[in-house]
Formats: sequence, C-alpha cells, structure tokens
Amino acid sequence: LPNQKGFNVTIPYKQQVMPLLDEIDPEAAEVGAVNVVRVGKDANGKRTLKGYNSDIYGFWESIKPFIKKDIHKKALILGTGGASKAVLYMLRKNGIETLFVSRSKREGMITYDELTPAIMDEYKVIVNCSPVGMHPHVDECPDIPYECLTADHLAFDLVYNPDVTLFLKKSAEQGAATKNGLEMLHLQAIRAWEIWNME
Repeated sequence: LPNQKGFNVTIPYKQQVMPLLDEIDPEAAEVGAVNVVRVGKDANGKRTLKGYNSDIYGFWESIKPFIKKDIHKKALILGTGGASKAVLYMLRKNGIETLFVSRSKREGMITYDELTPAIMDEYKVIVNCSPVGMHPHVDECPDIPYECLTADHLAFDLVYNPDVTLFLKKSAEQGAATKNGLEMLHLQAIRAWEIWNME
C-alpha cells in the first residue's frame, strides 16, 4: 500500500507493536502503549513507522465532563492491558490517584477479592479496562462489590458493545454516574486521523 498514511493497533497488540517501530512519540513511550502508527519517509525515501497513543486524548476528553474534583480524587483501574496504561497516564497526569485491580496478585496491585467496602468508599472512580462484558459475553461483568457504589461514584467502561454493559447497569442501579467507551473510540479515531494527516 504505497499511499498508506497509517493504521490503528488494537488489543492485545498495543505493547507488542512497539519494538517493531522506528520511532515512538515521547508521550506514547511514557504510556508504554501504541495504538496509532504513522507511516512516513526518511531523508532517503525509506518508509518509517512512528507510534503514537490517541487513547489518552480520547479517554480524558470523554471522562473529563464527569469528574468532580472535590469527590473524584482516587480511581480503581480494572484490568492491566494496553488500554489501562493510557487510562493510568491520564488519571495521574490530572492529579487522580490510581490503584490497579487484577485477577492475579502482583506487586503494586490488588485482586478483586481484596476490594473491601472501605476501598470502594475511598476510590470513587472505577474504570473498566478489561474486555469483560464485551459482546458476545454480555452476561459477564467485573467482580466488584457493586452494593458499595453510591451516587458519588463514577463508573467508566472502555467497552462500547453493548452500549450498556452489565458493569454499567449494576453501577447505575446504585446511583453511580456511568459512561461507556463509544465517545472515547470516536475521539481517539479523530486524533488518529489528525496524526496521519499532519504535515
């Protein structure tokens, strides 16, 4: 494809693609994940590949209107894949403390079994970065104590198919504000288009 300007990279390849690139945007390098690759040419006309991360823009622009700075000071990140790295980067960049929740015990993370009412009360933002609940597995959801959620909580799901995942449904039933990943998908795509077409 001689006229190709770039392409997107999706799960589970956002980290695996990085060693294959000629250059990585500093922000994407700091995030540790690439989801946009720009095809360019060097001084000799040889094609080059540069990696970017547009998830960081899409995620923050999508969740920002829901963030109440006096309440949403800490966030739980469910899942540890490539998308979670963009979420971690933007939450921390905007002063929100984070804690990873994983199925397996690892340093600096807690497991779903360790989610106590006290932790749920402390961490008012919950971001699902795992594929749990995505079509066709619509009857599944992350194993968190939903009964601990309140109207002060914000539940954000990177999944956008179905529109309302079981995670969002159960969170909304407790009064939490909810948002799916569709706008994030649109926003990161717009950013990707800008990256491919910049001079």
